[in-house]
Amino acid sequence: MDRILEPEIMDGEAEATAYARADFSDSNQWYVDHLGREFGSHLKNIVDFGCGPADVLVRIAKAHRSAHMTGVDGSAEMLKIAQAAVNAASVKDRVTLHHGYLPGLSLPEHNFDAVLCKDMLHHLPDPQVLWSEAKRLARPGAVIYVMDLVRPDSPLAAREIVERVSANEDPILKEDFYNSLCAAFTVDEVRAQLRAAQLSLQVEAVTDRHMRIKGHIG
Repeated sequence: MDRILEPEIMDGEAEATAYARADFSDSNQWYVDHLGREFGSHLKNIVDFGCGPADVLVRIAKAHRSAHMTGVDGSAEMLKIAQAAVNAASVKDRVTLHHGYLPGLSLPEHNFDAVLCKDMLHHLPDPQVLWSEAKRLARPGAVIYVMDLVRPDSPLAAREIVERVSANEDPILKEDFYNSLCAAFTVDEVRAQLRAAQLSLQVEAVTDRHMRIKGHIG
């Protein structure tokens, strides 16, 4: 099926709260574990695009005590939830939250050892803003590590994934998940994006609904 765009920012309180309450622990921990295993030496000064409720940031902070992180999100409501999570985990000395939008974040250029992004690429009408901003903020040799949804073949397949994975979740979250699947890219589409951005990153499907994009800035 063709890609169907969804609203860019999860800025409503009900929507943000439903997302924050959802259980993404399995995929978030998988992301953090594999990131640390492959690129642990780069986890020093980190920026995370679309940090959401900061679950990934908190997990990284607990696993990598020398990491300092900047979490970016365009939703003020989501950042309120993220700040509460950071405070509760006692990692606010190493995690800073930044309200902003891609592209053109007011962050230092070529300053970060790792650029992370989980489950945000599909929200962007123009995916090149992520890749261009990653290139702008990353130091030479920095890591880019992105995980996102893969678009199913049909709306019916998207509904089946939602019911299999999130049958007991809040109806708001289930509808958002469905919209996100319909707005996601295919592996081949992301490879084409990277060629256009002149980024030599590896793209691979890692589950029936997720892909991973990883590698170094040249």
